[in-house]
Amino acid sequence: MNTIFVQIASFRDPQLNPTLEDMIANAKYPENLRIGICNQYNPEDDFNLDEYKDDDRFRIDDIIDTDSKGVCWARHMVQQRYSGETYTLQIDSHMRFEKNWDDEMIQMIKDLQDKGHKKPLLTGYVSSFDPDNDPKGRTQEPWRMTFDRFTPEGCVFFLPETIPGWKELKEPITARFYSAHFCFTLGQFATEVQHDPNYYFHGEEISIAVRSYTHGYDLFHPHKVLIWHEYTRKNRTKHWDVDKE
Repeated sequence: MNTIFVQIASFRDPQLNPTLEDMIANAKYPENLRIGICNQYNPEDDFNLDEYKDDDRFRIDDIIDTDSKGVCWARHMVQQRYSGETYTLQIDSHMRFEKNWDDEMIQMIKDLQDKGHKKPLLTGYVSSFDPDNDPKGRTQEPWRMTFDRFTPEGCVFFLPETIPGWKELKEPITARFYSAHFCFTLGQFATEVQHDPNYYFHGEEISIAVRSYTHGYDLFHPHKVLIWHEYTRKNRTKHWDVDKE
């Protein structure tokens, strides 16, 4: 049985429930999902995870928003919920999924292993969607990550762009960079390459990319769209809105 440990760090995100609903509805084998969530919440929010509390597939850590220490801390917490699943998928809490996304991602990993890549990893700044215009607002071209600039602190800043010639591609393309909002790979990655909880935001993806490589992982961008990400996060409470420090 190819189980998948899904990792989600969510901060007061009203898109978390629609993300979970879409992920489960479009999985070919939803019974094989094991879903870890660091749910950073505020009791005054008008959404919650009560419907999933009795679902054995879910491992939920509820954290009051004022106790959170940021996204890398939350992602590190979720990784401690890994329990030997075959594969792992790390995503944000504002995503949408293609039909049979789980089966397709697993097949990509197996095909890459057949080509000699012992530990392939699928990642990238995936194509965008708009919750206010869904599914019509979904970008249908697969994206890759490219260098844009250095931040004032010296970190690489990325931007997505359409993969050239993607319509003719039959397999994932090699990647130079890692995205924390989409990573699908072998389950052991959750213990071998953990998020450093002392990072706050910028820099974590460079750290993960370097440590992935030194732990034997080969990075790839999927050649087809299997998952979408919302980039705007408009009208959304951020961690730095709650914790000014």
